[in-house]
Amino acid sequence: MPLSFVPLSFPASVDVDKFRDFGREVRGFEVSTLTDAEVFSEIERELYEHDLLLFRNIDLTPQQQYALVKAFDPTSESYGHGNKALDKTKTNIIHGYVTSLPNSPQVQIIGHGVVRDHEGIEEITLKHGRHPEFHKTRVSEEDEAKGFTRFFRWHMDAALYDLAPPKVTALYGLKVPKGPLQTIRYDDGTGDELKVTLGTTAFVSGKTMFDILPKELKSLVVRARARYAPRPFQWMRKAKAKPTGLGLVTEGAEIPLDELQWEESKVKIYPFLWKNPVTGELHLQVHPCAIQEIYIDPLPKGRTTENALYPEGGNLTDLHEIRDLVYKIQRPGITPNLVYPHPWEEKDLVLFNNRGLTHSVVGFFKEGQIRLFHQCNLEGSDEPAGPTEEDVMRWA
Repeated sequence: MPLSFVPLSFPASVDVDKFRDFGREVRGFEVSTLTDAEVFSEIERELYEHDLLLFRNIDLTPQQQYALVKAFDPTSESYGHGNKALDKTKTNIIHGYVTSLPNSPQVQIIGHGVVRDHEGIEEITLKHGRHPEFHKTRVSEEDEAKGFTRFFRWHMDAALYDLAPPKVTALYGLKVPKGPLQTIRYDDGTGDELKVTLGTTAFVSGKTMFDILPKELKSLVVRARARYAPRPFQWMRKAKAKPTGLGLVTEGAEIPLDELQWEESKVKIYPFLWKNPVTGELHLQVHPCAIQEIYIDPLPKGRTTENALYPEGGNLTDLHEIRDLVYKIQRPGITPNLVYPHPWEEKDLVLFNNRGLTHSVVGFFKEGQIRLFHQCNLEGSDEPAGPTEEDVMRWA
């Protein structure tokens, strides 16, 4: 059966005009055809054109999941944070949420609840990311019992230190608990809420996040670069997040750099905009929790400075200013009608462009509910491409 790529079914909450090119369900795919160059070429093109592919009711071993992800970056060998690196680094905030499979260290086991006799693991207690563990404030226990929750942490999958960001991530749902819908509250004064299925993964498009910006912010982001903190997920381990999960509250809780072991040569500096390798579109890709400085190039010669932000360029180092600016840029892109909350079914495989989407885990589970997923992404063999000179001249 030939492959077909069908538009996703979206919840009523989304703005369908903004999602016409987003996501496709893949039909007719057989895992045995993974090594078929023609089949993979079609999947690769469709992924970058639509940023997310859904495969329903697919049987996939960890080795096959790794092989699929590796096909997008054939020379890459290691998990996006390093093979088993997180298992050894308890001061990294991601440590408690992912564990490498013994026989496939590039694949992580994630989820919620006690899992036994799984892929060489005798027993493990999985921990789902819940906002009370990370946010400065929380939904009350009474409201949580009524089904209210929050986004946990908006991010792309990347170590953002030493290792290049993965090109794609594959999430595979093995056990998906069922339950009533939950309601995400933004709790930022807007009154925004979003009803989602239990344990959804929320996705937003970096392309849309850029496209909807006003002219002055487009001009800024096409000239901006983010310097990420050394060992960012250790640096931020005592900091708390804003109620939307989009960045950190600034209160001096970051670990001093002289208490971290790091090398300047391994610090990552990336443009705010990453270029899609197939479509050439620009995607706004900034990790709002990990950013430490912003470098801004001046406006090109001859451009008007009226209403321009930082027309002379600059280097922003104040975390209050940085986080407020990044929030102003990114917050419009996570409004409820721009979020795709994937309704997981068992044996769903979601493959997404990790250099074009931002995502967050969501919600909470009750005792006895088991969520079991395999996650795979691989450190990039190259760095993301930023705006070209032509892009700067067009948007600055």
